[in-house]
Amino acid sequence: MSNQPQVVTDQPQVVADQREAVTDPSGVIADQPETATDQFDLESVLEAAAAAAPAMARTSPMERANWLRTIADDLEADRDALVALAQQETHLPQGRLVSELGRTTFQLRLTAEVLEEGSWLEAVVDHADPAWPTGPRPDLRRMLRAIGPVLIVAASNFPFAFSVAGGDTATALGAGCPVILKAHPGHPELSRRTATIVQAALRRAGAPDGAFALIEGEAETQQALKDPRVRAGAFTGSVRGGRVLFDIAASRPDPIPFYGELGSINPAFVLPSAIQQRRSEVLKGFVDSFTLGVGQFCTKPGVLFVPKAEGLLDELGELVSAVDASPMLNDRIESGLQQRLAEMRQQWNPVSDAEADESGVPPSLFATSSSAAIEDMDALFEEAFGPAAVVVEYDDPKELVEIASRLPGQLTATVQSEDGDAAAPALLDALSDHAGRIVWNGWPTGVSVTWAMQHGGSWPSTTASVHTSVGPTALRRFLQPVSFQNLPAALLPDAVRDENPLGIWQRVDGELTRPEQSA
Repeated sequence: MSNQPQVVTDQPQVVADQREAVTDPSGVIADQPETATDQFDLESVLEAAAAAAPAMARTSPMERANWLRTIADDLEADRDALVALAQQETHLPQGRLVSELGRTTFQLRLTAEVLEEGSWLEAVVDHADPAWPTGPRPDLRRMLRAIGPVLIVAASNFPFAFSVAGGDTATALGAGCPVILKAHPGHPELSRRTATIVQAALRRAGAPDGAFALIEGEAETQQALKDPRVRAGAFTGSVRGGRVLFDIAASRPDPIPFYGELGSINPAFVLPSAIQQRRSEVLKGFVDSFTLGVGQFCTKPGVLFVPKAEGLLDELGELVSAVDASPMLNDRIESGLQQRLAEMRQQWNPVSDAEADESGVPPSLFATSSSAAIEDMDALFEEAFGPAAVVVEYDDPKELVEIASRLPGQLTATVQSEDGDAAAPALLDALSDHAGRIVWNGWPTGVSVTWAMQHGGSWPSTTASVHTSVGPTALRRFLQPVSFQNLPAALLPDAVRDENPLGIWQRVDGELTRPEQSA
């Protein structure tokens, strides 16, 4: 194969939204009437996905791993053009976008490795046993199989990693599911170019026609989610927009799984021992984290709990004031932040709160007491999407356990403490009931793509706390278990055959078996 960059000329299959959308920051209309859509185009996308689903489910994990690696290679070949286009549409700096594209191709390749390793299939073989204690046991083989066509709604704040070729797409394709991807209106041209690359790569790698399509428009999104051919949905965005889609998925005649990553404040709790030993380090780390990416990360720490200490708020104010204003992703998102800031100015005391100007949006920090926070937890834990946060001063660490026990669901919760701090164990126990990831002496911005990552939590952080949207186990969202009873050996899927042709881990008659043991 030539080492020259692949020139992609194929155009993605797109359902175009010709109207001017009036959206919330998620890109989903919550209360606007649906407008007319091109039924033929959307119907062709849905029909192609449905037709592709059986063929994709029959492909081997190794074939699908090749699809993902081909997509990664082609994205890298077009890196310069993709990054330049992303800069134009999102205002994000070049270095950040180059790094994010690297994360995206890593996600694709890691998922490919996981597909080949095979433990994600959860293959189980229980041979027939006439002496089984509950009665004669038939021959049973259980595994996970593709759920069918998946609708994925892309995010605004990560135009590569949580967008067209992001983690949701990688895991859905890896599971063997056709993907219908709704582009975010904040970066439409980038979405179309990326979709072109994905479709061409899949075609060249031998994937069935209909394996991937791009659509645009809120009405089209809702119509697709209602269609019986779509078997699952995934979304990253606001609580408001996600709730609309979640309710659609749940109210269908045949309700389907809907995996939404919605809103999270990601509170950070600083114990007295950390302030005594690392005060400047902790305060600077918090400011760096909540202003990173202009505060537009889903893991931004939006509330900081600190013990009352002389000069602490002044020190935080100086650190925040030293951070330059920066443009947000788009005017619509900035407008949403300004509305939230107007509310925060009524609720909390300003520590540093400059107005936006032509250079962008400066960070804003507010303060309150723990007693006031406890009286109005709903206001405290309402998300501000952007560089804004609240500092809560407390008198006694015991107050933190009460607050932590009343938290709404969070993606993360952070604890800053020295080893041996007596207040830490009870706080960690309380937080573990409410957050998907507990961070110790670090900051939550930065989500590693790895096996042990849990990027999810209970409502309103996600709609499905038992799953993650980052890391290899995100595959599980797009799979469903099937048991095969007394099937002839020739008709069994490869994953649950006695000869184990895939060379994967299997649980055989109750014992976890290495591939070489079952070969």
